[in-house]
Amino acid sequence: MNPRATAHVDTFARDRLPPPGQRPELRFDLPELAYPERLNCATELLHGPPGDRPVFRTPDGADWTYDELRARVDRLAHVLTDDLGVVPGNRVLLRGPTTPWLAACWLAVLKAGAIAVTVLAQQRPHELSTVCEIARVRHALCDVRAVDDLAKAEVPGLAITVYGGDSPEDLLNRPAPGTPYAAVDTASDDIALIAFTSGTTGRPKGCMHYHRDVLAIADTFSRHVLRPTADDVFAGSPPLGFTFGLGGLVVFPLRAGASALLLEQARPRQLLAAIAEHRVSVLFTAPTAYRAMLGELDGHDIASLRRCVSAGENLPAATWRAWHERTGLRIINGIGATELLHIFLSAADERIRPGTTGVPVPGWQARVQDAEGRPVPDGEPGLLAVRGPIGCRYLADPRQREYVRGGWNITGDTYVRDPDGYFRYVARADDMIVSAGYNIAGPEVEEALLRHPDVVEAAVVGRPDEARGQVVVAYAVLREGARRDAERLRAFVKSELAPYKCPREIVFLAALPRTATGKLQRFRLRTPAGTGDDQV
Repeated sequence: MNPRATAHVDTFARDRLPPPGQRPELRFDLPELAYPERLNCATELLHGPPGDRPVFRTPDGADWTYDELRARVDRLAHVLTDDLGVVPGNRVLLRGPTTPWLAACWLAVLKAGAIAVTVLAQQRPHELSTVCEIARVRHALCDVRAVDDLAKAEVPGLAITVYGGDSPEDLLNRPAPGTPYAAVDTASDDIALIAFTSGTTGRPKGCMHYHRDVLAIADTFSRHVLRPTADDVFAGSPPLGFTFGLGGLVVFPLRAGASALLLEQARPRQLLAAIAEHRVSVLFTAPTAYRAMLGELDGHDIASLRRCVSAGENLPAATWRAWHERTGLRIINGIGATELLHIFLSAADERIRPGTTGVPVPGWQARVQDAEGRPVPDGEPGLLAVRGPIGCRYLADPRQREYVRGGWNITGDTYVRDPDGYFRYVARADDMIVSAGYNIAGPEVEEALLRHPDVVEAAVVGRPDEARGQVVVAYAVLREGARRDAERLRAFVKSELAPYKCPREIVFLAALPRTATGKLQRFRLRTPAGTGDDQV
């Protein structure tokens, strides 16, 4: 596309797209993926459903209709542009628990032609500062209950506007016209959002996605595998800062004209109660939660459920079978990636084969290849390679060369393709730790530990765990004379990083195992026998 066709006034993100030779090959093999050159995905998502139909439901019954959502999004967009000075292409940070107002802010940012950068409410000042630095964020909309850590991040030039409070300066209390907002006429390949994912170096990577990408995840996985109806009620545990949650709780229900129950607290027991009370029919959560809910099913009415989606970590066949035996429901397993926005391998209904992830979602292609990019024979393990209507576009990050090779997106997962075309997960191909559906970069946790004055060296690995898939285990070498206090170190890490990244165990060593050339021998830490010293 001619760069002059962009609607972005601030072209910071567009100017930092990967060079053409490093971009993925895109495929638009379905008729519904033939998007027009001009497209604002917020307008598309808000278009169509009757105004009095519910769109966002809440535990306290303060439900929103489609008409109310459209009016509130327009009002927010007016405030963004007329009052806060946001221009198309500006990056706007969004932070808060999963509520209708957070979803409305996301839609308003996109309708105003800006770029949404949604982060987790759990993230700590250091993490928030890094995201803002990479994406050059100067505007933030933050739930008043989650503003403290964002303020402590002390991001230079960041204008924070809170919502949900009583102040006249609150986003929801600022004067704004009650007239419709004319959506910015964005190009279909203008950047709509930047989603951050951790890499094995510990420094987050910003994944840039276009307006058409947002619709493409609904028009592939949701339309062809999930197959929702307007009467469905969506719910789940992933927050909107994860693209798994953004798709399952906002994009998919809106694209189908359905509704979503947005839960600030969505642990397994809370999910079961919500399913019964609000007649949830489509559920999104991780295998860990399905395993936990199995022990809580008695006394909960889940008869309304018709679709259960699992992603975020591998779904063991035993979990699938136990859930099916107890509920009669077939869990739709899937693998997605922040780089590709949502699920690209999956299967539903009679096509499900427990123990496999599934087959390529319509609109996507997948293969298993070796490190040189050559396809490997069926039955042999190799690297999963994927291509489709969406591809990886890191924000000015040299790791783009690692993820996109020969036009294919290399996800970092080791897979086997069975002779009948089903893809079976083997392991992560890198050092990423996947715990209860969260991706945790060991080096990031190491860096946090090393910020403690008593820690001289640190190494973090994942250890297999039946309940969570993996747990984070840290190995630390302390300065001479320092007290070996694991709980003190855990508290320090929790002050630096989101709690789910905190090590479950800390092992104190006199020295980390290294080769003669000084390279850390991580394989020895993953098999702790022989490491010696204290485990806490």
